[in-house]
Amino acid sequence: MTPVLRTEGLGKAFTLHLQGGTHIPVLGGVDLAVHPGECVALWGPSGAGKSTLMRCLYGNYGTGTGRIILRHRGADLDLATADPRTVIEARRETLGYVSQFLRVIPRVATRDIVAEPLIARGMARDEALARATALLHRLNLPERLHALPPATFSGGEQQRVNLARGFAPGYPVLLLDEPTASLDAANRAIVIALIREAKAAGAAIIGIVHDAEVREAVADRLFDVLPQQDAA
Repeated sequence: MTPVLRTEGLGKAFTLHLQGGTHIPVLGGVDLAVHPGECVALWGPSGAGKSTLMRCLYGNYGTGTGRIILRHRGADLDLATADPRTVIEARRETLGYVSQFLRVIPRVATRDIVAEPLIARGMARDEALARATALLHRLNLPERLHALPPATFSGGEQQRVNLARGFAPGYPVLLLDEPTASLDAANRAIVIALIREAKAAGAAIIGIVHDAEVREAVADRLFDVLPQQDAA
């Protein structure tokens, strides 16, 4: 089976220009392949570069070396060299990302925030809003909050909005950065079910999952991300 996302010799370093140009290597020689219907959990000590790898995969960070190959529109797309417009297109159609933090336009209603990526993909507004509402209910976000902007919500409520927005479109590839970090046991179980359903539908999922119970429930395998001093 052909992977839908893979990296080849991926490397990333940061240069601290305000610290005399100090060069800090974070990732080096990362070769990762993820297939449809598979969940891979990134594994490694704090500071190993797991979050940096996720941001590289999504295109928030540029890469220093190597390639990031995404199967998009039936062809291979190198996200490391793609132009910004193509990256935005790939995010709209193929590559989703649930971060630990909800970043949205102020004063936009929660229901609209969740429905927006569906509408961007061509779904009718009424259908998109109905799917958004159903997911918010499933994630136990009270109806009274659906028409409110989430800026004043609790951390757990914002995380559930984030999850609804990420899972709603049914992306072929989905990146999850600590998807259950702010959730109670009942909502963690719902997220486990959502991940399993996405896998069954053929999604390839890469996640940072520190919760051992969640990781054991959804991950098909672990991928070691080594600190650069250990990877040399």
